[in-house]
Order: sequence, then structure tokens, then C-alpha cells
Amino acid sequence: MDVATLVAQAREGKPRAVARLISMVEDASPRLREVMAALAPLTGNAYVIGLTGSPGVGKSTSTTALVSAYRRLGRRVGVLAVDPSSPFSGGALLGDRVRMQDHATDPGVYIRSMASRGHLGGLAWSTPQALRVLDAAGCDVVVVETVGVGQSEVEIASMADSTVVLLAPGMGDGIQAAKAGILEIGDLYVVNKADRDGAATTARELGHMLSLGEARGPGDWRPPIVKTVASRGEGVDEVVEALEKHRAWMEAGGELRLRRRRRVADEVEAIAVTALRARIGDLRGGRRLEELADRVLSGSMDPYSAADDLITSLGA
Repeated sequence: MDVATLVAQAREGKPRAVARLISMVEDASPRLREVMAALAPLTGNAYVIGLTGSPGVGKSTSTTALVSAYRRLGRRVGVLAVDPSSPFSGGALLGDRVRMQDHATDPGVYIRSMASRGHLGGLAWSTPQALRVLDAAGCDVVVVETVGVGQSEVEIASMADSTVVLLAPGMGDGIQAAKAGILEIGDLYVVNKADRDGAATTARELGHMLSLGEARGPGDWRPPIVKTVASRGEGVDEVVEALEKHRAWMEAGGELRLRRRRRVADEVEAIAVTALRARIGDLRGGRRLEELADRVLSGSMDPYSAADDLITSLGA
């Protein structure tokens, strides 16, 4: 099937066409440039929500509840659930798809599991292009659920319009709140499993740590803390309300455009760096890189000069 037909069918909401386009992204298809060129005029409308947190805080359950809340508002929703890769096949373990069966037959919801394939940061390398596919396919909201992440895996903050950080009581999050990293990236903090003992303490400690963070001016966004029981849908409407307020704040001050421009800049840079690495890899088949390495090894050239020489030979 030609790319134009696939894109047209994706715009009509046909899940098979969307799936094929995302597969082309994940497989780095030779037709990927053609796909991205066709999608470019159709993007820029979806509101991207990043959902992240440590393993076991209820990310998949919260994603399911969030999708239900947006569907009640009549929004078309896409979900990119980044799963750990299988050490055998390299594919996603599909745990998130299993937990989101409530929406499997809803034509207004598209769910896709993506394998991280060893990419650090809690996301898959192809996530930005997959977001473009769902955006062009007419999704009003796209929820990106990361792999269970630690303190340093904060890539979702640069890829989402709004980032939701999930915590849960009884998982050491009170101590984690004192650490730099993932708890500095949230636009909204959610204490899930709030029916457990210690939920109020977790929320209180989190609020205290946030108050000690960077100084905010009168017009700056102050991340709210919402308590939920996602398995019962409790508090989820409050999460949606807080997200809508954040979106309105970003649109009013121009922050939304700035974030999206940074996201696109990162995407363009990643594509360019990947292309350059491929060209450097091609040089390994020749002698230039080995010659430069020999000169650095002998002390007749420093590594920075060698790198400059290599870049010149690439025509970059």
C-alpha cells in the first residue's frame, strides 16, 4: 500500500493503517522519510501527556483511568505504552496492553506498546515519530506511559506537553522526594493508591520538598498534588482538571509553543546525529578513521584535531 493511502486511512481512524505507519517508524523503513513528509502538515494538534514513575506505582492502571476520563469528554485518545524489551526477541513484553483491555474495542482509542530496545530514559528511540503518527491520525490527546523509571530517566519531560509523575505510599517515595531527578520534572504530581496507609504522609512530604525547590514567581505554574485510587477511578477527574488548567496556562503564556519547539529541535538533532553516526560507521570500512586513530595513538595528533579532521572528511 502506498504511503498516501496509509496516511488517508489513518486520518479516517483505521487502526490497521495507524499500526502499519508506527511499524514503519519502529523498523526504520526506507519509506520513513516519505511517511514523515506526508504527516508533517497534519500534526501539531494533539495534547501530549507524559505519565511516569517508579515500577509498581500504578502507571498502567492510571493510564486506563485517564483514557476513560478523556473519552467521557468526547476526546479521541492515543496511548504509547513503552514496555521493557524482551531479552530474547527484543520486542515489548506487552504488559501494558494486557492491563488496558477495557479500551480494546473502543474505536476512539488507539493503544500501542513499544519496546524500549535498550534505549535509556524510559522511552523508545522511535517515540517522537510515533507521536507524529498518532497526532496526524486525529488523536486529541496522546498519553505516553514510560517504562518504570528511576531518578535519572527523565526524557519524558522533553517529549510531553505536560508531565505527570506518579508516586505511591509505602514504596520509599518519601525518601525519594529528597533526591534530584525524576521528582523535579513534574507539572502534576499524583499520589496513587491513596486508600493505603501513608498516602497523606507521602503527599505532605512531597509538598514540603516541592516548596523547597526552585523559586517561582507570582505567574509561574505551581505543580499541584492530587491523590487518586486509579483502580476505582477516584480522583482521576481532578487529574484531568489539573491537566487542562496546565494546558491553559501554557497556551496563555506561550510556554506550550516553546516546549513543542524544543521537542522538535531535539527530534531533528537526534535524526541528524544518527545520520552522522551512520556515516562515521561507513568510514570504518575505509582507512581514514584508522589513520587518525594511529596518529592520536602515536602522539602526533590530539583527539580534538582528529575529530575536526573526521568531521571535515564527512563534509559536515
